[in-house]
Amino acid sequence: MLTSVKWLNALVAGPDLTPQEIDRALTHAGFPVEGEVQLPDGDTQLDVEITSNRGDCMSHLGLAREVAAALHREIEPPQIPFDIMQGPNASSPRADTRTSVDNQTPDACSQFTARILTGVTVRTSPDWLIQRLEAVGQRPINNIVDASNYVLFELGNPTHTFDLNTLTENRLVIRYARDGEPLTMLDGKQAKLRADELVVADAQRAVSLAGVMGGLDSSVTSSTTDILLEAAAWSPPVIRRAARRLNIVTDAGKRFERTVDARTVDRAAARVAQIILETGGGELLAGAIAAGPELRAHKSITLRTRRCHALLGVRIEPVEMTDALTRLGFQIDQSDAGDDTLITAAPPANRAHDIKREIDLIEEVARVVGYDRLPIHERMEMVVAHPQEDERARRAVSDFLVGAGFYETVTFSFTTKDQADLFLPAGLRAVKIDEERRKETPFLRPSVIPSLLECRKVNQDAGARIEGGVRLFEIGAGYAERDSSAHETVEQRALAMILDAPDKQLGLRQMRGVIEALVRQVAGMENAPTIEPVEPSAPAHDKSAGAAVSLDNTLIGRFGLISKKAQSRYDLDTPVVFAEMDLDALLALYPPASRVDQAPAFPAIERDLSVIIAEDVPWRRLEELAASAHMERLEEAEFVGVYRGKQVGPGRKSVTLRLRFRDPARTLTHEEVDPEVEKLTDSLKRDLKAEFRAV
Repeated sequence: MLTSVKWLNALVAGPDLTPQEIDRALTHAGFPVEGEVQLPDGDTQLDVEITSNRGDCMSHLGLAREVAAALHREIEPPQIPFDIMQGPNASSPRADTRTSVDNQTPDACSQFTARILTGVTVRTSPDWLIQRLEAVGQRPINNIVDASNYVLFELGNPTHTFDLNTLTENRLVIRYARDGEPLTMLDGKQAKLRADELVVADAQRAVSLAGVMGGLDSSVTSSTTDILLEAAAWSPPVIRRAARRLNIVTDAGKRFERTVDARTVDRAAARVAQIILETGGGELLAGAIAAGPELRAHKSITLRTRRCHALLGVRIEPVEMTDALTRLGFQIDQSDAGDDTLITAAPPANRAHDIKREIDLIEEVARVVGYDRLPIHERMEMVVAHPQEDERARRAVSDFLVGAGFYETVTFSFTTKDQADLFLPAGLRAVKIDEERRKETPFLRPSVIPSLLECRKVNQDAGARIEGGVRLFEIGAGYAERDSSAHETVEQRALAMILDAPDKQLGLRQMRGVIEALVRQVAGMENAPTIEPVEPSAPAHDKSAGAAVSLDNTLIGRFGLISKKAQSRYDLDTPVVFAEMDLDALLALYPPASRVDQAPAFPAIERDLSVIIAEDVPWRRLEELAASAHMERLEEAEFVGVYRGKQVGPGRKSVTLRLRFRDPARTLTHEEVDPEVEKLTDSLKRDLKAEFRAV
């Protein structure tokens, strides 16, 4: 930020400071000066580096606070010689008789104020105002616009002036733009707005892109006499999104993107009105119109002095801590708690967005007393903390998959429109971003699978060959928007996997085995997931082979074949099986419940059954019948294989399952097992009209 030394000195009590003194004070406070220029009028221009979290210092008053705190001085903010809410003459006509404000977006506009000035003369600004603006690189325009720009650089609050008589019905509406709504900006450029961009409008049309730039049609001209003065606080993400999409960089937008506190707008508006009255005459109507949710008091934060000592490594007396915070504008209360001292600090309005936790207060103390007082140790003592459970779970997932032959990938979250549409479930639409570097892939992926397929294509083109086929996995996120909402974004963290499947049936069984083993690895051996056929949820999923993965009746993922259309889109030579698991649901199963069983003392008897059933009967149904047959000594029923061919006829298949029987106290005989097997065969014949092949 370009800063005037004369301007700073006007806001700091005491003798004038030299540029070098200001440089040292700001650098001490964490704002290094990157450049210094001597101006013709004897002023000095400093280029000060402002960190992104300190939007409050993008003003002379903000930097003056830091200089004053570093040098144990007081600040002298500009004085307004009238009540900032009522104006200089409470008997004047009231502002609400000339205009009204309808704030339809209190979630994105926490405060919007309007004041009316009448009988104003638009003219060239006085020399003092011109010199101040030129000292910070601004081009003077006229006394009205210059007053608004002056306060922006003085207090850090952007404001805007409308020609009241150009506003339809002399009123303002804060709303989201209509999709495609036109607006001619102050610089003369035409913009077509989107439905997620905020505007200030009159009764008919948008007259300003909120927080970014005003509109040309309502701007102040040489013939303007009546002015509507606006000051507001906007949602930083909303302002940032519009400014970046339209590639508009303004001093106002930079400050709103870094947060302007709603409690500061009234004083800033009154300061602009004061300068307009001084330079252009006229009358400020009594009162101000405010539109926004009720302003809440700032939350106080407690600082433990012992905690401060422990983190900084040096003892700082409580009185020095309170002095440092007081100099920054905090309201302080102090109390004793045994052998500790508690300092409760309420941040000033300009720091409320930045100071949230105890550690923030500790950082402020360190910054003001000086980083040079903090000791530098040759060695750092560390206490190894136990890894968080979700981090341990992620490691367990990655370790298991690597052991199962998968390679982990790290890919970008961007894709093309047609690739995104292939993986979009019904009711969702792709999220488009405005990013110059992503012109070819401007959409966020709705699933991690397209990124894996793109990676697989790169490996294929490079001639990668791995025995058993390529297997890839990635932990990432997919993004989409709901069709029913203009702003609701759906984000889901997922574990995505793909594997080559020249033999589609074998590939599906392999993926199922990986998923079942993975769930047991994360949740414990007793937690077997339920696999059931489902309809495809996206065009990229093959209709003939898709399954849902559930545990305790909770859906945790799905897997299946990539459709021929998707395979062709990625130009893959080999069919691919995919799986996508809900990462949060999977990690929530961790840690696994462990159980140790004694090794069997007696041998088991195994029987294989080849059951001829209808093609549409899933394996899950066979498992359910085996469980409900009440075979007392059954230890396990497992899948062996499936056969389709002339011997079983069209529309039918032969599924071989293996039954394992065991008695923990003695050796079983075949005569004891035969009746148990007969229970299952009877059930299969009755419920599935099954036939049996000789094994």
